[in-house]
Amino acid sequence: MSDRKRTVILMLDETIITENPPLRGCYGRRGEQVRVPISGNHDRRVIHGVINIRSGDVLLLITDIWDEYTHRCFLKMIRSHWRGWNIILFEDRGTPHTADDSLGLAGELKIEIRLLPTATPELNAMDHLWKSVKGRALANRPTENIDTSADEACRYILGMSRHQRLKAAGVLSDDFWLTG
Repeated sequence: MSDRKRTVILMLDETIITENPPLRGCYGRRGEQVRVPISGNHDRRVIHGVINIRSGDVLLLITDIWDEYTHRCFLKMIRSHWRGWNIILFEDRGTPHTADDSLGLAGELKIEIRLLPTATPELNAMDHLWKSVKGRALANRPTENIDTSADEACRYILGMSRHQRLKAAGVLSDDFWLTG
């Protein structure tokens, strides 16, 4: 076996799950307003996710908040999961991602950070995967509770094959911007 380390290219993004599901489409009787149950609860969960754009492997973490601390914890999980690999991590310019402590820890963990241009979610494969999950696994149904919804979103992603994840993330598209 070669001494040369393998390289993994990852894309990281977070999504927020709330008790009000996205309404994508709904049937109702003609001339009647469709009732959408709203709990009034403002709880939310943040799902941190990263996808390997070559293999479709994913790593997920559910937290109550998104801040520097949770981001640094996720960076440690990433390093542990891909131990022994050279890691190139693409992420947006969110404050927890660009914080000095987060960038410093990434350097210590030997994770090479590549920041995507501002306001370009279309470049992030993980963002496309979140859209698929919200549109298929969480849309148009009442929320039992916020933790159940976050778990359902993660189970949906983990239940997909690696190929299905890459397809939903747009990586298999002929015009995917990053080739590796």
